[in-house]
Amino acid sequence: MQQALLKLEHPSTQICCYRLEGDWTIQSDFPKNKVIESALETGTQAQTICFNVDALTSWDSRLLIFLQKIIELARDHSVELDLDGLPSGVLDLLKISQTVEERFDARRNHQHEPFLQRLGVWVLDIIASCRQAMTFVGEFVICLMNWLRGKSKFKAQDFFTHLHDCGPKAFGIVALISVLVGLIFAFVGAVQLRMFGAEIYVANLVGLGMFREMGAMMTAVIMSGRTGASYAAQLGAMQANGEIDALQTMGISPMDYLVLPRTLALILVIPLLCIYADLLGIFGGFLVGIFMLDLMPIEYINQTIGALSLNHFFVGIFKAFVFGFLIAFAGCFRGLHSGTSASAVGSATTSAVVTAIILVVIADAILTVIYNALEI
Repeated sequence: MQQALLKLEHPSTQICCYRLEGDWTIQSDFPKNKVIESALETGTQAQTICFNVDALTSWDSRLLIFLQKIIELARDHSVELDLDGLPSGVLDLLKISQTVEERFDARRNHQHEPFLQRLGVWVLDIIASCRQAMTFVGEFVICLMNWLRGKSKFKAQDFFTHLHDCGPKAFGIVALISVLVGLIFAFVGAVQLRMFGAEIYVANLVGLGMFREMGAMMTAVIMSGRTGASYAAQLGAMQANGEIDALQTMGISPMDYLVLPRTLALILVIPLLCIYADLLGIFGGFLVGIFMLDLMPIEYINQTIGALSLNHFFVGIFKAFVFGFLIAFAGCFRGLHSGTSASAVGSATTSAVVTAIILVVIADAILTVIYNALEI
């Protein structure tokens, strides 16, 4: 590796001349920044700094970066620079770099903001997000009313495409998770109930747990990571490519054409997936009861049927409807409000999943409290 050398020659009280030697290219071993700053500090005793490039063999943009650092430090120390000794190509490039004015926000501001200022910005961001969310919900309700009156503009083919994407294609992952959750439920219950000789009540535990809570909850979590993220990525990519603006230019509402079919498809499919998850979860508990607790199949089935009622069934189904709307809302909202860069689309997708799961958990807690208060 070639060595780039910086030497101070002929220092005086008026002029200090720096000699550049060797290859000043990106492959060269440059002097450290501390060496450069200390050399300039020595030169600040003079009124002018010049350069001697007689021993300079080659250079590229790395030399320009070095000189730009010298120029900034010299300006900070009120020292004049004589650049006439530099190669003509270097002078031309430096002139071009100084022609364009620097943007005030081009560099990162490393100043530490006060806590109250950061808290205020955070609160204002939350208020702005809530306002955007309320506007989004209002626009969706208007589009839903138009659809109920037969004035919707989205294509039926798009609706069935989304219905297939978030329905049958999700059967595999929902089945796997539901069976495993049922197995875990039954195993945990069996460990405790076996101490009292009440293994048969594992059927009650699994049935009630899946129908009232875990069936809808696990389906919602799966669909948040699968379908909610997909909605955010699709709409975010359309936002980045300018397709959303193109629809608005043609007088087509993105809410009516893109959000409504996706939301309706998910709201209609997720209750069916919830029923599917409930049955498979009970099947997982059935396997534990038969092979681990030595229960008779008909005994386990009768105990499950006796423990469940239509109230328990509709409790989970209503939760699934609510969760479906929240997942579609989070995915479409984050996607439509995404930035126009690849990183912004990725951030919107991540935010959609996090937002959907948080909303689902909060909604589940609220609905559970309401059900308990109403003794449902």
